[in-house]
Amino acid sequence: MARSAIFREFGGPEVIEWIDVDLPPPGPGEVRFVTRAAGLNFIDTYHRRGIYPGALPSPLGMEGAGVVAALGEGVSGFAVGDRVATFGPLRGAYATERNLPASALFKLPEAISDEIAAASLLKGCTAEFLAERAAAVKAGDWVLVHAAAGGVGLILVQWLNAIGARVIGTVGTADKAVLARQAGAEAVILYRDEEIAPRVRAITGGAGVRVSYDGIGQATWNASLDSTGRRGMIVSYGNADAPVTGVALGILATKGSLYNTRPTLFDYYTTPDERAAGAGRLWDMITSGKVTITIGQRFRLEDAAQAQRDLESRATHGSTLLIP
Repeated sequence: MARSAIFREFGGPEVIEWIDVDLPPPGPGEVRFVTRAAGLNFIDTYHRRGIYPGALPSPLGMEGAGVVAALGEGVSGFAVGDRVATFGPLRGAYATERNLPASALFKLPEAISDEIAAASLLKGCTAEFLAERAAAVKAGDWVLVHAAAGGVGLILVQWLNAIGARVIGTVGTADKAVLARQAGAEAVILYRDEEIAPRVRAITGGAGVRVSYDGIGQATWNASLDSTGRRGMIVSYGNADAPVTGVALGILATKGSLYNTRPTLFDYYTTPDERAAGAGRLWDMITSGKVTITIGQRFRLEDAAQAQRDLESRATHGSTLLIP
């Protein structure tokens, strides 16, 4: 009998409940996936809160690593015992086991452990497309990364540093500032102690950054606008605070003919070739040592509600794992 997290209404972490699931054999094109570690991500809270609404009741969780336990009819390219990982788009990673389309899986290299895969696949592939495809960052460019000590933030800072960008990170505490600097941030701003944009302008000699990476949303939108230099880009990739709404496009003109994009991971990983290339690039960055995955905390799988509380209260750093 499998155990799975669901929610029947939108709300806080208290809406998460655990149910027993009698799984059928995997259907055509499916595999039985046994979870060894699941990753915690802000997108999980967006689903739970209804920011990204879906049908109810709904399973929960996108990212996980595990092993193939059975194959459905017509599955090729996988065998029982293969180590694999997934980042969605199907929800349900908060489960001890489940049936998944084989097309949703990535095979894991021997050098990538289950925990590293679960801590990095969604966040690391997000960093890959943000750094290398959503914006044309070049060596020597100043860039701003909000939440630089978070799950995506720590990976993104390292990735940008590896390609030669000059990174300014924002964090909430001195401990997180240390982590951001260790990841390669040239300057770190404690946003509770000083205003972000004036400090960014001072660091960059008044020019502002070429790219602002903003996974926070409403709370940091104005800071991103005022920190981004003429003809620069704001990459709004998350809503950790709240979605950005009610924006008059003219503000992009008055702030220096700025660009803004609101990308999602799945629009950059649509074809098999894109998926293979992006994940391969991530594994290469990790195995080469250019990106180190920080697992900041581990929770029991069925303590997912507390893990989400800690994530939303900014009490976590790096990646968080849920372990069955």
